[in-house]
Amino acid sequence: MNLCIDVGNSQMHGAVYDGDRFVTQFRRESSRSSRDEIGLFLVSVLREHGVDPSRISRIGISCVVPDEVHSLRNACRIYFELEPLFLEAGVKTRLKIKTRNPLEVGADRIANAIAVTEMYPGSNAVVVDFGTAITMDAVTADREYLGGSICAGLGLAMEALGSKTAKLPFVEITAPKRALGRSTIECIQSGLYYGYLGMIRDLVSRIRAEAFGDAPTRVIATGGFSQLYRESGLFDEIVPDLVLRGVNAVLDLNPVQTEAHVGEAIKEI
Repeated sequence: MNLCIDVGNSQMHGAVYDGDRFVTQFRRESSRSSRDEIGLFLVSVLREHGVDPSRISRIGISCVVPDEVHSLRNACRIYFELEPLFLEAGVKTRLKIKTRNPLEVGADRIANAIAVTEMYPGSNAVVVDFGTAITMDAVTADREYLGGSICAGLGLAMEALGSKTAKLPFVEITAPKRALGRSTIECIQSGLYYGYLGMIRDLVSRIRAEAFGDAPTRVIATGGFSQLYRESGLFDEIVPDLVLRGVNAVLDLNPVQTEAHVGEAIKEI
């Protein structure tokens, strides 16, 4: 079985796959953690979900927090005796990265692109990922990653209003039925939900037109707040574990590290 981990700025999201079959998933807040904190968490959360940690044969990781890489790598070596595969430069992806500097593209964006090419072969796609930042990316039917856009996520916007203004409170982010708020809290919730709805609709439309013209294009959403927009009509599908599916696909594209190599790596710790 494969253990796939997506480490973002706000959350660690993990899942176990048996081949292409989804087995279970888990989440925790991202934080600067030691090797042992990460290793013990992974072992215990797998057991809580009915997965024997000894059955994990591969570990793949997408990480956009550089300070976490060292602890993650050593946690996998010590607690699973496996060398993790990080989605980074040099890893086989079957994508053609068409941006000016391919090395600066986040691992999560690449994982999303890989996933949609595997799930919808031969289709153009725009991927909208509702993370700490909201990313929108264009991927062609020929497996070309064209780039996209990045903006602050809903959580960041809410936190900025609550912390940078004197009288506006922190609020729960919801999908209000009306744009016309009748209280300060309702006004903030309306501004966040409908403001982002308009921004995302316009950006998706522009990216779609610039990348694909009138060609058929799927619009796929993922990430924590994507479910808020399920009834918006913006997306053809919402796939909560899209990054993890991409990481799982990358494991299939890259060979297993030999036991000798892993043993030598553990000795280096």
